[in-house]
Amino acid sequence: MTPVATGPRSRGAAGWTPWLYLAPALVVLGALLVHPVGQLGLISLLEYTQAQASGGEPTSFRGAGNYAELFADDRFRQVLLTTVGFAAACVVSTLAVGCALAVLLTRVRAVPRLALMLAALGAWATPAVTGSTVWLLLFDPDFGPVNRVLGLGDHSWTYGRYSAFLLVLLEVVWCSFPFVMVTVYAGIRAVPSEILEAAALDGASQWRIWRSVLAPVLRPILVVVTVQSIIWDFKVFTQVYVMTGGGGIAGQNLVLNVYAYQKAFAASEYGLGSAIGVVMLVILLAVTLVYLRLLRGQGEEW
Repeated sequence: MTPVATGPRSRGAAGWTPWLYLAPALVVLGALLVHPVGQLGLISLLEYTQAQASGGEPTSFRGAGNYAELFADDRFRQVLLTTVGFAAACVVSTLAVGCALAVLLTRVRAVPRLALMLAALGAWATPAVTGSTVWLLLFDPDFGPVNRVLGLGDHSWTYGRYSAFLLVLLEVVWCSFPFVMVTVYAGIRAVPSEILEAAALDGASQWRIWRSVLAPVLRPILVVVTVQSIIWDFKVFTQVYVMTGGGGIAGQNLVLNVYAYQKAFAASEYGLGSAIGVVMLVILLAVTLVYLRLLRGQGEEW
């Protein structure tokens, strides 16, 4: 039998092996991300308006001037807090609906399960613009069926600040819960049935089984879907822009992505718009680092 090398050279080669497998993906991601992110960071440091973009005036270096202007702006701070609150509501609602339906999938027969899966995947596959338009039609004050069923007459859901955010939240949850549902359902199916049967025999309710048995076992999966939901919902743009007409009346429904769009393309203040993009990138990178630390800690525990 040929002896297996276990010296420092062998361990060093083994340490490089994962990076060799990841190299093609890293090259592609680098080509697609490094240049745009670099340009975003560069423009955020410049005085870059339509005059500079068209070559009419020279570009001047502002350094941290755009960031200082942003954080001194009460409107930006308000939009930042609104975005955090709205994203948190979307994440909690999406996880609640997705996890509840995942548990429901384990309780129904094959045909209802298949119908629910197909309906969920249909919502998942629907483009954001199409889904937002359909939801606007459903809640239309003149022709929408929702107001007629609820007896609300010509009530406009997009007129009020909170009702407009509620409408957008419903659409975001509708197009996001299938990912949580399918992922959590796959995790539940991987849990040994003996554990669930033992909990049921001990008299545990369905809620207690979920809280004390399934949730701890599914913790790595729940961390993944939670962090991905945070990233997706924090940078929501299409639903807010389409359903509130670009941010609502007097900008009452602005979130950071829509605010950055308004600054960069409506007001032609590309430097400020890029600075907002960099702030969002830093926040999402911080969330990702927390996510990686949680996964690392769980890997050591499990």
